[in-house]
Amino acid sequence: MEFTRKKIIKIGVIAGGVIVLLLIINALWPNPTPKPAYLVVWGVYDEQGVFNEQILEYAKQNKTIAIKYEKKNPATYEEDLIRAFAENKAPDIWMMHNTWLPKYKSLIKELPEALSKEILPFESFKNSFVDVVEKDFSEKNKIYGLPLSVDTLAMYYNKDFFNSESIVSPPQTWDELVEDMDSLGKKDQWGQITRAGVAMGTAENINRATDILSLLMLQNGTKMVSDDKARAVFNESVRLEEKTYYPGQEALRFYTDFSNPSKRTYTWNRQMRYSVDAFIEGRAAIMFNYSHQIPTIKARAPYLNFGIAPMPQVKDRNFDINYASYWGFVVSKKDKSLENERIAQEAWRFIVFLTQQKSSKIYLEKTRKPTARKDLVDWQRNDLELGVFAKQSLTAKSWYQIDNLKIEKIFIDVIDSVVLGSATIAKAIDVAASQVNLEMGKTKQ
Repeated sequence: MEFTRKKIIKIGVIAGGVIVLLLIINALWPNPTPKPAYLVVWGVYDEQGVFNEQILEYAKQNKTIAIKYEKKNPATYEEDLIRAFAENKAPDIWMMHNTWLPKYKSLIKELPEALSKEILPFESFKNSFVDVVEKDFSEKNKIYGLPLSVDTLAMYYNKDFFNSESIVSPPQTWDELVEDMDSLGKKDQWGQITRAGVAMGTAENINRATDILSLLMLQNGTKMVSDDKARAVFNESVRLEEKTYYPGQEALRFYTDFSNPSKRTYTWNRQMRYSVDAFIEGRAAIMFNYSHQIPTIKARAPYLNFGIAPMPQVKDRNFDINYASYWGFVVSKKDKSLENERIAQEAWRFIVFLTQQKSSKIYLEKTRKPTARKDLVDWQRNDLELGVFAKQSLTAKSWYQIDNLKIEKIFIDVIDSVVLGSATIAKAIDVAASQVNLEMGKTKQ
């Protein structure tokens, strides 16, 4: 018994000595901290200041993360991005337009499935953001990016012109807009337009003309691409009430009729001032545009009495359709080294943090942009300037574009060919579909 007690005491002394030795070693040679992760973020229109608060908050929670935000020149952004990837100098996080996924998917690191389960399950992603985000920034339940804001086309209207013509409220449907053209549009004794009822009908002098045409097509029931996203089908017919109907053609016809002198709706032509300038200068009663034009109008025409109303819709519709244009953050895909994989995970963690409700709200308050999150729509709903855009985000749509810049050029050409009379409506839209298909075919070669 005595022997056992001594043995226990001896063991205790040895164990105590080991513990003391370990404490000394730990004090002299502390455990190495994780290697700092430096994240470079590229943005397009936002100043660094709108992210400072969120970056500092994130740094407090993650001591080994350093984040540097760089605002890039929008005019050269895509060129700078492509060059950076070619030179192996790509940013860790960058802003991507909602139409770019088909074009740049190979450069994007999707949110890893294991990390998604931890920080943003796919169902949470769907439930958190307005529906168009799922269409634009995910494929096959993989998340490729997250936005802070979703912008939509809305109607800017001159209140003084509406009041002068005894028009109590802006048109809610395209039929009502056509009726309003009789009083809002003005011509002199020689038939020359002195005031446009609406800036609409041509391409080169209309800001976002191709977006307006795309919206009309979507509202009119046009299917833009095939289900497998292999070809354009916006020139094809549908059966409606036992009749053959070409919704894409009718949308193009409706749009270009506003620049056709033989039509009742004639109120615009290629000689008119650029649409934004025309509206600001009081030469157009209505303009369709995004929320980012608000500060431009206020700066250039501080006394202009204008309002913002929802985009006109098709009469007797079952639901509204609006058109989205916005940006989201994505993570660069680099070589699969352990360090790059770690950086990618840290980048995704920051993006998820940045786009959560609290951080999003800080961003939206500073930038005065409409929300991308469903749970912030009610917060912005009654805002006199942003309320329309916030509510429209819930019904926003877009369509699959293999290369947005090339498709924009194709749509500009289709409008011009009709306005100039070099092609019929049917011919112009068939040519456009063929050109889009050619671009889609190139990606499969």
